[in-house]
Amino acid sequence: MLPTTISGREFNRDSSGAKRAANAGPVFITDRGKPAHVLLSIEEYQRITAQESNVIDCLGLPAGVEDIEIEFPGSREPARAADFS
Repeated sequence: MLPTTISGREFNRDSSGAKRAANAGPVFITDRGKPAHVLLSIEEYQRITAQESNVIDCLGLPAGVEDIEIEFPGSREPARAADFS
């Protein structure tokens, strides 16, 4: 995975080239010589942001998705009586 660095102006002229380069590794896009953005392939983005499923992820899944298993962590705190005063 080789990183590529291009200027914002170059990105505007050749976004297709930047997308092709992102398939080989991250593309750093600079603004006035300083890194401002990073372009990644979707596969790389999903790899670095991979987390176990949670309730919010499952609620956002499209209709028809079934058999999702989620483990809810148990509380280690003892139960307390509710104060309704």
